[in-house]
Amino acid sequence: MTVAALKASAPAKAAPRKAPRKSGLFGPPRARVKTKDIAVLTRQLSTMISSGIPLLESLEILHEQASDPGFRLVLDKVIERVRSGSDFSTALSEHTRLFSKIYVNMIRAGESSGQLDVILQRLADYMESVEELKREIKSAMTYPVISLVLILTITVGLVVGVVPQFKQIFEQLGLSTLPAPTQVLMTVSNALTAHFGVVLGAAALVVVAFALYIRTGPGRRHWHWFLLHVPVFGPLFRKVAISRFSRTFATLIQSGVPMLGALDIVAATAGNVLLEAAVLKAKEAVTRGETLGDPLTATRMFPPMVTRMISIGEKTGALEKLLMKIAEFYDQEVRAMVKALTSLIEPLMISAMGLIVGFIVLAIFLPIIYMQRIVSGN
Repeated sequence: MTVAALKASAPAKAAPRKAPRKSGLFGPPRARVKTKDIAVLTRQLSTMISSGIPLLESLEILHEQASDPGFRLVLDKVIERVRSGSDFSTALSEHTRLFSKIYVNMIRAGESSGQLDVILQRLADYMESVEELKREIKSAMTYPVISLVLILTITVGLVVGVVPQFKQIFEQLGLSTLPAPTQVLMTVSNALTAHFGVVLGAAALVVVAFALYIRTGPGRRHWHWFLLHVPVFGPLFRKVAISRFSRTFATLIQSGVPMLGALDIVAATAGNVLLEAAVLKAKEAVTRGETLGDPLTATRMFPPMVTRMISIGEKTGALEKLLMKIAEFYDQEVRAMVKALTSLIEPLMISAMGLIVGFIVLAIFLPIIYMQRIVSGN
């Protein structure tokens, strides 16, 4: 949308007003917007401010364009706070579900430096880069997840629905002794058929118990440690975490956020408690006057290349540039690794499905082949 079109869509004259707040059965509507929608709003706001449109008028234009009722209500509250004299960052900080700490602190830095339009542009670039990486990982993992669900569904369907019918046939034929694969399959089928509800309930209980456990402090630490060290996927999760750390840290420093405040925000948005603890430990060292590279090296959470580039960036005064290069490097590493894993997982899933179905078919037909031999011998 062009700036002229945005201006044309602005309200004629924004007199102080209170937008009607439609409350549903359970209170005001909740904003249902995604990160990419916030990124689009941020980029539009940057374009309008850089074109000379005042902040308040720009927000009113975005309010008129918003289609989600809950988001319109949030924007209306922000506009009211800004109109009453509050800082834009203060108004946004009251809606932490939509505007993260990174967002609010970068806006605050932009207000302090008088470069709000530039900071908004950087913020939009940052959000779009993070969302693009997430989208690529999700799209690459969709096929394996669907394949795994299909494999489990087909297996349970065959074991519970088809195998019991053959069991009755074998009993009618008087086959008292069955081959070992058939006996294993019949035992599993009997257990699932007779106690299907119990098995399903036990599985659900295990899932719920696991979900509750990883919400506790020790459980979260154990789970995050496992994610970083699990074979095949562990290196991928580590690279994603380092990419997020580097990009977030670089964006905050570029925007003028002080290093100690930036480290607090980076730790809170790390997505892994082990990485969060490492960053906070490094922050304590920086508070004592040490450089950032050495304490990060001591945590052993970051590869040597990352910590050395951070040390060089501190010495040369180009820390944000080197951090951004680290983020770009690990973004490429993640994309290459996801592509390789996808190409590896596809044949593995097909092989697994073939082995399971092949075992079931073999176990069913072995007694039939045995009967044919008996009939031929007679």
